[in-house]
Amino acid sequence: MRVILPMPGNEAMAAALARRLDAELGVLDWRRFPDCEAYVRIASAVRAKRVYIVCTLANPDPQILTLVFAAAAARECGAEGVYLIAPYLAYMRQDKRFKPGEVVSARHFARLISQNFDALVTIDPHLHRICGLETIFSIPTHVGAAAPLLGAWIAQNLDAALIIGPDQESAQWAQEVAKSAGAPHVVANKLRSGDEKVRVELPDLAAWSERQPVLIDDIVSSGRTMIEASRALAARGMAKPYCLAIHAVFAPGAFDRLAETSERVVTTDTIAHPSNAISVVDMLARLIAS
Repeated sequence: MRVILPMPGNEAMAAALARRLDAELGVLDWRRFPDCEAYVRIASAVRAKRVYIVCTLANPDPQILTLVFAAAAARECGAEGVYLIAPYLAYMRQDKRFKPGEVVSARHFARLISQNFDALVTIDPHLHRICGLETIFSIPTHVGAAAPLLGAWIAQNLDAALIIGPDQESAQWAQEVAKSAGAPHVVANKLRSGDEKVRVELPDLAAWSERQPVLIDDIVSSGRTMIEASRALAARGMAKPYCLAIHAVFAPGAFDRLAETSERVVTTDTIAHPSNAISVVDMLARLIAS
């Protein structure tokens, strides 16, 4: 028997997964004491059941201790196993030591999760120099790829699309999305001079000037790369782009700035946001059931 247990803010995703899997939707009693310490109580019967804790980790630091306490509480209540469903997985960015004294947080975060859960399910972790989650996690990891979902949305909603990866890091997603959408794709070049200072150089787009540009990336946080790519497209006389991303991280004000330069911003529901138009629930359910 499965129990789907939502962390605060993850209730809608947990409820959808419970319906899809015909599982019990559990209840977590959570609050903060006046000194900001967390109170956690499993308010559902979990003995001899598999507990799946749903917690997207777009804002990890305020959540992580509560998440660890919830996993511990489930074990102390006799759960058969405790599994983490993290549609968005944090702390994959710092995967090497760029400067002396820096912590390689990806490895330490993976160790923390591995110590407290029996397996991890996630969607499109942001991997660069780490070739796979299994190299840093000591528990089984099950990873879904959302590019086909983005491609299907484009095929159903847009005519004559041109898929554009705004930088080399996005090339892998742009290629897969284009394949699923049945559309051509190109990749731009990003020149970065700071955390939010970037310039995007587009390739020759003359052959696709009449197509609808669609910018693709796995994560949109500051939105700066997509904004600069949108401005570069405008300078070429192209239509305003649709901006599609898997994970709607969105720093404060980023969504509004991106919306001004794009025709529409579309994301999956790995992180709850008004731009969500593509569901990963079925994909997560298949990964959980596998």
